Amino acid sequence: MKTLYIKIFIIPVTILLLTGCRKKTVINNNQAILFEVEYVNNSHGNQHNGVLIDKEGNVMLYNNPETWSFPDKEYKLSSVQGSSNLANCVNSGKRITQEELISYARFIKNISASKVTALKHEEVDTGSLKYICYLFDEKSGMYKGSLIKMEGAASCENLNFYSRKVAGWLKNIYKTSEKK
Repeated sequence: MKTLYIKIFIIPVTILLLTGCRKKTVINNNQAILFEVEYVNNSHGNQHNGVLIDKEGNVMLYNNPETWSFPDKEYKLSSVQGSSNLANCVNSGKRITQEELISYARFIKNISASKVTALKHEEVDTGSLKYICYLFDEKSGMYKGSLIKMEGAASCENLNFYSRKVAGWLKNIYKTSEKK
């Protein structure tokens, strides 16, 4: 009788451990870009600079690139456009560790499923700084960007619980990477 109870307990627990404890892949192997911080100001000449963070954790810089593929109004970008944008960047030499990158990449799905506050006009002539995260859809070959936060001439923010944490992290990366 005791062996029967042991079998009843051990077999389901073993199955649960073997199937339920697999690590879920956070970063898709075909997804080159995970995050972007973009500054645009057209009131004092054309200023367009920022950083892209790739799947390896490389912090890639761009500053007024000659060619650039801006996402559409829904923040969609094709994989070809994403690769082209990456090719227009320079490696800053700064690299996010895989642990840190994965810890923030885990929030992308939740942020992309959340709504963004209404756009509020703030300051004139300051340009806008956008914090964006991307999900890659292998079937369509498209990146679906999600606005985490916008500040400057206009402001809004994602209502997801993790958006402030991710925006703060990205702001720090942008500030420590700019003008280098």
